[in-house]
Amino acid sequence: MKFDIKKIVRPNIEILKAYSSAKDEYTGEANVLLDANENSLGSPLTKWYNRYPDPYQKKVKERLAFIKQIKSEQIFLGNGSDECIDNLFRTFCEPGKDNVIICPPTYPMYEVGANINNIEIKNAPLLPNFQLNVAHIEQLVNEQTKIIWICSPNNPTGNSLDRIDIETILNHFNGLVVVDEAYINFSKQKSFAQSLIDYPNLVVLQTLSKAWGLAGLRLGMAFASEEIIGYMNKVKAPYNISMVTQELALTALEEVGQVNDMIAHLVDMRIALAAVIEGMPFVEKVYPSDTNFLLVKIPKVPELYRYLLTQGIVVRDRSSLENCSDSVRITIGTEQENTLLIDAMAKWIEFTFTND
Repeated sequence: MKFDIKKIVRPNIEILKAYSSAKDEYTGEANVLLDANENSLGSPLTKWYNRYPDPYQKKVKERLAFIKQIKSEQIFLGNGSDECIDNLFRTFCEPGKDNVIICPPTYPMYEVGANINNIEIKNAPLLPNFQLNVAHIEQLVNEQTKIIWICSPNNPTGNSLDRIDIETILNHFNGLVVVDEAYINFSKQKSFAQSLIDYPNLVVLQTLSKAWGLAGLRLGMAFASEEIIGYMNKVKAPYNISMVTQELALTALEEVGQVNDMIAHLVDMRIALAAVIEGMPFVEKVYPSDTNFLLVKIPKVPELYRYLLTQGIVVRDRSSLENCSDSVRITIGTEQENTLLIDAMAKWIEFTFTND
C-alpha cells in the first residue's frame, strides 16, 4: 500500500498560502531592520528582545538534527508537544468528517485535541497487558481515519508497546501513525525517529520536558518526512517559539552528558522505589515501567491520594481510566522526596488496613 500524503492533508491546507513573516522575505544578515514594526529602541529587558525570534528555529533544529541523526528539515518545534498534537489535527483532519483512533488508557491530550477540533474519536483500548489490540484497530479503520495515536512508552501505564505491533500498523495503515515518545529517554527501546526513512506515514513526538528537565520552557518536537513537516509549518503561528526558549534550549542541548547522568540516576531510583513499594502489604501490583514514573495498584486509592495531600505530597489518581482501577501514578522524585513518600505510604497502609 503506497502512502500518498495528498490524500491525507486537508484540502484547504493543501492550497493554503501560509503567512509570510518579515524574516521570510530576505536572506542573509542585515544591520538596519525596518521591516517588522518592532520597537527600535529596545525593551525593559535586554536590547535584543525587541526583535522577533527566528520563526523556524534554525539553530535549535540544527543542533537537534545532529543529536537525533536526522535532517533539520524533518523537525517541527512546538510550544510543548501539545502544540504538535493540535497542529496535526488542524493540518490533516477535516472537522466533522474525519476520525482518529486512540488506545486508552493513554495521554488525554489526544482526546482533548480531537474534541477541540471536532474530530470523531474511535477507541481501541489496550489489552489487559497494556499492549495494542491490533485486530481491533484494524476493524475501526475506515476511509475517514486520518491518524492513529500511539504513546510508547505509554502514559499512564509506563510500559513500552510492542515494536512489531507498531510496525504492523505502519505497514498496513494508509494514514498517519503518530508515535509519542515523550518518555523514550528512560527506556531501553530504540526510538522510531531512526525509522522515518522506512515509513513515510510516521510522525514521532518527543519533548524536552521530561528527561531534559525543561518542562518550564515548553518545547516539543515532531519528527517526520520533509513533506509532512512542510504542511505543519504552513499551519503554525509565525513565531510560535520565543527567542528566550530558543536560546535556553540551545544551551541545554550542549549538555547531553549531564542529561544522560540524570536519566541513569532517575532509572536507578525508579527501580529502587518500585522494589520498596512492591514489598509493602496490600500493594497489589507495581507495573513495569520504562518511564520516570510508576503505576501502582492498591485498594482505596482516593483515600491514599487525600492522605498524601495532607502530608504535602501530590500524586495522580488514575483509577477512573480504562483498565486502571485502584491505580495511582507516582513520579520519581529526588531521593529525599521518595523517602518522604515511602514513609507516608507505610503509615497510611498501617493505619488504614489495621483499622478495617
